Amino acid sequence: MPPRRWLFADQLGPHFLDDRRQPVLLVESKAVFRRRAFHRQKAHLLLSALRHRAAELGDQAIHLRTETYREALRAVREPLEVCHPTSRAALRFVRGLDGVTVLPPRGFVTAIDDFAEWADGRRGALRLDAFYRFARQHHRVLLDGDEPVGGRWSLDPENRQPPPKEAGRLDVPPPPMPREDDIDAEVRTDLDRWEREGIRFVGRDGPRRFPATTKEARARLRHFLRHRLPRFGPYEDAMLSTDPWMAHSLLSSSFNLGLLDPLEAVRAAEQAYRGQGAPLASVEGFVRQVLGWRDFIWNLYWYFEPDYQGTNRLAARRSVPDWFRDLDADAVQARCLSGVLADLRDHGWVHHIPRLMVLGNYGLQRGWRPAEMVDFFHRSFVDGYVWVMTVNVVGMSQYADLGRMTTKPYAAGGSYINRMSDYCGSCRYDPKQRAGENACPYTAGYWAFLDRNRDRMPANARMARQMAQLNRLRDVDEILAQEHRRGASPP
Repeated sequence: MPPRRWLFADQLGPHFLDDRRQPVLLVESKAVFRRRAFHRQKAHLLLSALRHRAAELGDQAIHLRTETYREALRAVREPLEVCHPTSRAALRFVRGLDGVTVLPPRGFVTAIDDFAEWADGRRGALRLDAFYRFARQHHRVLLDGDEPVGGRWSLDPENRQPPPKEAGRLDVPPPPMPREDDIDAEVRTDLDRWEREGIRFVGRDGPRRFPATTKEARARLRHFLRHRLPRFGPYEDAMLSTDPWMAHSLLSSSFNLGLLDPLEAVRAAEQAYRGQGAPLASVEGFVRQVLGWRDFIWNLYWYFEPDYQGTNRLAARRSVPDWFRDLDADAVQARCLSGVLADLRDHGWVHHIPRLMVLGNYGLQRGWRPAEMVDFFHRSFVDGYVWVMTVNVVGMSQYADLGRMTTKPYAAGGSYINRMSDYCGSCRYDPKQRAGENACPYTAGYWAFLDRNRDRMPANARMARQMAQLNRLRDVDEILAQEHRRGASPP
């Protein structure tokens, strides 16, 4: 019998064990929830998933509920092994323990050493497109011989359609929602008690919307591939104010809890194309998210220097305001930002475009500290973990590394949101106006951002036109004064 395998709460799928009978240690550390004000639904999902795994394993697992991990480990008097954790802090912790063997990482597709060898061979900045091509070839995914299926590595241009006009929701079956059980009820009771004891959460409680078991996650994957995948691709970048789910898979939390093996999902998507005729653009878009972007971010977290989270080369010094940190959607008049904050408050999740182009874009424009934005995304999303959010936020959303993994800042004015959503039509702000009482906070903020950072951003062909336009604006001073008056108040 192999040694007892200590599973963290993001290592809960069967692929984290070598033997179906392998003894397991599962630990709930209450101190984790004292350190940060997590979203209430994130705390519920994490504890529900861990307790469901303990119930599945039965006598095979020791399940301890303690204040700290060290307290739990003192009660286990046998050698342990653990898969490489997903944060630097956790890795330092387990490597400093006597009697604990640290195994290589699981739950990702491209190995850290393989990524490092690829990255070391690159000249200049690291880019997703190059890594994605490497990963497709390395793992033999969506290939005909040595060439990409369909003749192109990326079909992203086909997957950028705005939402259908006059549509409140996409015409797709809704994702299957889990049925709560006695374990969920127990978790909710415990969280209620913790709140009375002074542990703070953000967001609203609600029915569990995301899988807590591998069985639930696989059922959601099957449903997505069969019923939602065809519409996913074209509208993966679109937003609708009354449809938070659109045609997305809603599987990010399942991957990040370790419930689903990402390569298993990639192979299933490829089979949906080859065997069931699913649209190639949608399949390729899903594969790019999982095999490409997710693994790219994971590996960059370990490839970049340990203090990367503190990178702040745009000198963003403002603190994230309380109304944003606490998801106070009712304080906001800008319809897109209010709607996205409300969805996040109510669900603990919004898809990648509201994250990047509404929440992240707003913080970037206002010069909020990148490390605080990492903390916000980590705490507020059911799929948020340090490894996920560090590079996503510092490098992509907040452009704080000046382009080590992106070609330009993801800053945009109200015209982008107007084109890709239905938010602007009934908003009090006009996306075409950058100055005046009805000036869109995103449009005004965009020009204020460019002016503030004109001497910091590197020369970039993709930004040359915008910087030239900034130099021609006659109302820059008016915009800057207006945005200064707005300050940190909710728009």
